[in-house]
Amino acid sequence: MAENGAAEANGGQQAPQVKMNILGQYVRDLSFENVMAQKGGSGEVQPDVTVQVNLDAKKRSTEHQYEVVIKLNVSSKSKGSGDQLFLLEIEYAGIFHIEGVPEEQMHPFLLIECPRMLFPFLRRIVSDITRDGGYPPLNLDNIDFVQIYRNELARRQAEQANQTANA
Repeated sequence: MAENGAAEANGGQQAPQVKMNILGQYVRDLSFENVMAQKGGSGEVQPDVTVQVNLDAKKRSTEHQYEVVIKLNVSSKSKGSGDQLFLLEIEYAGIFHIEGVPEEQMHPFLLIECPRMLFPFLRRIVSDITRDGGYPPLNLDNIDFVQIYRNELARRQAEQANQTANA
């Protein structure tokens, strides 16, 4: 009975059913440099970790398939001296089969929902790499993909406004 009520509220139309499957996940690119070990440094240091996140999505040649990539740049420096401890760069990708998402909602869906699905796996990889690289495991905080998306939209709008003003 609830379904009929929802259909009547939408003017008798059923909302399209969204279908999403993760077809595959993989590390597209990975680099870890233990700078402190290369320099021969040792001892207790207080790390200062910075994380930069970039997202990319593109349609694949197969219908309804998209590739979404989370690019992380993790830098750790000593709080005291500012010396680089390690640098981790990783691109983690997922191949998604997506149906039922309206075209105007596809862009935010790809850059918000898909990265949310990939993030727990990426977090585990980062933890393992930093641990295997000689440091305590780095457990990344949750990433607010909605805020990243909004920031990118605001940046693009500001860029367009500057181009219009300079034209």
